Amino acid sequence: MDRKLAVYVCKGCDIGASLDIDALKDVATSELEVELCREHECLCGAGGRELIRQDVLEGVNAPVVAACSPRLMIDAFTFDGCRTERVNLREHVVWSHEPNDEDTQMLAEDYLRMGVARARKAELPEPFHEEVDQTILVVGGGVSGMSAALGAAGAGQDVVLVEKAEELGGWMGRFKRHIPHEAPYRDPQPSNIDEQIAKVRGHQRIQVHTDTTIEKISGQPGQFDVTLHTNHGSDTTTSLRVGAIVQATGWKPYDATRLGHLGYGACPNVITNVQMEEQLASGPPKRPSDGKPARRIAFIQCAGSRDKDHLPYCSAVCCRVSIKQALTVRELDPEAEVYVLYKDIRTPGQYEDFYRRAQEDSAIFFTKAEVEGVGEAGDHNPLVRAKDTLVGEDIQLEADLVVLATGMVPAAADGEALRRLADAKAVVAKGEAGAQLEAAKETLASLSHMDGGEILNLTYRQGPDLPVLKYDFPDSHFICFPYETRRTGIYAAGCVRAPEDAMLAREDGAGAALKAIQTVRLATRGEAVHPRWGDMSYPDFNLQRCTQCKRCTEECPFGTLNEDVKGTPQLNAIRCRRCGICMGACPERIISFKDYSVDIVSSMIKAVNIPDEFDEKPRLLGLLCENDAYPALDTAGLKRIRHSANIRFIPVRCLGSINTVWIADALSRGYDGILLVGCRSGDDYQCHFIRGSELMQTRSGNIQEKLKQLALEEERVRLEQLAINEFDRLPEIINEFAAQIDEIGMNPFKGF
Repeated sequence: MDRKLAVYVCKGCDIGASLDIDALKDVATSELEVELCREHECLCGAGGRELIRQDVLEGVNAPVVAACSPRLMIDAFTFDGCRTERVNLREHVVWSHEPNDEDTQMLAEDYLRMGVARARKAELPEPFHEEVDQTILVVGGGVSGMSAALGAAGAGQDVVLVEKAEELGGWMGRFKRHIPHEAPYRDPQPSNIDEQIAKVRGHQRIQVHTDTTIEKISGQPGQFDVTLHTNHGSDTTTSLRVGAIVQATGWKPYDATRLGHLGYGACPNVITNVQMEEQLASGPPKRPSDGKPARRIAFIQCAGSRDKDHLPYCSAVCCRVSIKQALTVRELDPEAEVYVLYKDIRTPGQYEDFYRRAQEDSAIFFTKAEVEGVGEAGDHNPLVRAKDTLVGEDIQLEADLVVLATGMVPAAADGEALRRLADAKAVVAKGEAGAQLEAAKETLASLSHMDGGEILNLTYRQGPDLPVLKYDFPDSHFICFPYETRRTGIYAAGCVRAPEDAMLAREDGAGAALKAIQTVRLATRGEAVHPRWGDMSYPDFNLQRCTQCKRCTEECPFGTLNEDVKGTPQLNAIRCRRCGICMGACPERIISFKDYSVDIVSSMIKAVNIPDEFDEKPRLLGLLCENDAYPALDTAGLKRIRHSANIRFIPVRCLGSINTVWIADALSRGYDGILLVGCRSGDDYQCHFIRGSELMQTRSGNIQEKLKQLALEEERVRLEQLAINEFDRLPEIINEFAAQIDEIGMNPFKGF
């Protein structure tokens, strides 16, 4: 488009008192040849906004606002038909550097140069519009699935509910009593699952398919084409289109056959908590060995849970389930004695009253203990050996029946098999030869039954089901977006996402339904979902130059790209999260967004005025993740924490979007050092785009190798990861890096 730029410099918030505004305007008009440049005492005020608005009405379509952080006052500086470029003079310049100082002025002028360079190249994104279906598919007919279906239908969406069993209800349909979920939280409550099932079956917007599995899902949000296979003795196939998907496939008990040390399988009177539920549904518990009443019952908590050799996590509800079962046993048989051996009792919130209710019963005995094993005494009586008990001594407890509180495992696809399948397909796709290829072919043959997946059967290049974590829970951004998965428009809810009780599962179903609705509503407007809500940009591929290297299809965290038989990427634009990781991965630089591209950022890098080596003013480049690092630096500025004036920062969508050509451009331009800062990755935090920081860590090895080839010090490029709340640490990192570059010396390519 024909651009008419105008620069607007705010003098408020200490900017006018800390900088030479006339010099800034001179850079804009004389050096950068911007025709219109204005200053104002407060651009975000009514007068300042009206000033810009009038210029927009007279033809300005690329306003450059030099004021506060682009993360603030977004609505104030949004004008119809324009793409506003923001230059951060407040947080990153005057609030974090010495006022009226030569270096501070140079910093402000460089940021203005970078802003104008971007404004000249970036275009206003045009939304990707295609016909969108707004039906919600819910997979799983348990508590969370039915809650999702009712929630979506109640919001006016059509819903298709698929359940592989012959009846709705899931596990809750098999249990007679539940943990209390309302005041006074003291006694087990009867199941109300039949009422929920009746609501689902009676809702005019919900179409129910039981005894049904998913044969195939293809497409993208708003355009998922689903093939269902229904048994019912008729063996029929149904095709339909949906807009978003909630996977609520629930949980399954941990495999108790792995708990031989606790007597399961060896002693007939050792059962699981699920087997105990089945007994209590029909009356007082009995010994499986002889059918006699079980009057002395021992519950062993964390049976296989919180154990590095089994499930390292806590399943959250086992303690409350055992309390419920203990109280039910005592109600059904007042002569029964119950012993609960626990590592810790976890009954959060109001459930403490539930725990207290059991403690009040003198025939229910709780003791903290490490269970060493379960053997067998006479007459098939289980014999529990425990140490470190509250009574201060080791004990042996002979019981009629032992109940193992086994944990919850997500009913997701076989994670290990999926990982092996994906690795094998990658080897074949890359054209590996020799033993590696043969091993991959053997893996593909052994897992051929999974070619269509186990649950969703996605026809995605990256695999047939949701990517899962090492414990087989679907991978999501657990801090910011709890229902999100790595497949756009597909949300996990209930115990397939995390161990939960029925009350939380209901909330989960409703939450996931809202996210699914949000997805289809945004898709109708061509806008992205989290974390770049509302972003209308999407990647454009110049496929004439594509070398079919498959880097983009392999590295995209969200399965956005499929590929044809030659390996050419095939874009599914509505799957895209707009992270730009494909752009960073592409060695041919053929991928770009309207407002974010290799060329745009390269132009910003080159726009900075680099002093020559005799000025003794190093220039550093900082590429900051927009989700954590950039906001952290904003916060540091708000708190007036100083950092080196020698560094110029550019926000990037994700560290994974950094193309290594930017590093080369900066070094050849004469920058003396480059600092890359992104989200922390790992088990206790997570990159907003899942793998961005991890991918940059991998690519940094290539960067270091390139530095060696150029005979440059490896320390000139530094990669850091931090959380958004580590704002006080970021200036320390910057200053430390600046001092390190001072010690190393100037870039020898400066001036060439």
